[in-house]
Amino acid sequence: VQLQASGGGLVQVGGSMRLSCRDSRRTSSNNGMGWFRQAPGNDRELVAGIDWKGSSTYYTDSVKGRFTISRNNAQNTLTLQMNNLRPEDTAVYYCAAARSSTWTTDTSAYRYWGQGTLVTVSS
Repeated sequence: VQLQASGGGLVQVGGSMRLSCRDSRRTSSNNGMGWFRQAPGNDRELVAGIDWKGSSTYYTDSVKGRFTISRNNAQNTLTLQMNNLRPEDTAVYYCAAARSSTWTTDTSAYRYWGQGTLVTVSS
């Protein structure tokens, strides 16, 4: 497995959770990366993206100010810190590595995907 995601689970509304993604083959340090999510019946969407240097980030509108994406290329890890969680954040979250050096909202532009981790926000 190229990318291994972890950190999902059950959290109450308003709580926090941190997702981590480890690149076991250490091949994505020069690539953009992203966290996607997919809820039942919905398309997979880019929640947050980051370029290879960590200097350019993207957040979908619904998570701005609540989620923070970061990466540590020396440790080959990608992190998503999620605060003030809402029921609508409930989904399976996937980390992914892009073919290019930056993020994109186009799912077909990502070459490696993690296995997905379920985040459930209960009210």
